Amino acid sequence: MWRGSTQPERDESTYMKTLLILLSLALAAQAARAQSPTPVVIAQAATALPAAPVHPAQAAQDSSSAEAEIGLLEQMKAANVEILSKQKAALERLDEMQQAAEQLKIFAQRG
Repeated sequence: MWRGSTQPERDESTYMKTLLILLSLALAAQAARAQSPTPVVIAQAATALPAAPVHPAQAAQDSSSAEAEIGLLEQMKAANVEILSKQKAALERLDEMQQAAEQLKIFAQRG
């Protein structure tokens, strides 16, 4: 009896073995690629670089940018304090709810 294919049928165990081997090879290749390279030690130069002269205009610009960054950090700190206070209030409400639930359990057991 002629089937539509001339190739012999493979049984499932051969197919599973082949699939398992290919999968393990792919995982091994991925693991080999994911390993970090050996660290490279760089020796520090024996001579120090000369310090660059600071111009007064550049110093003023640096101080104004530093003040702007400080202002931004203060705003972030205020926002964090507000978030922490909201979280504290929420935790207190959760504690109250837990205590109320425990009281309900006690009353339910009595009744």
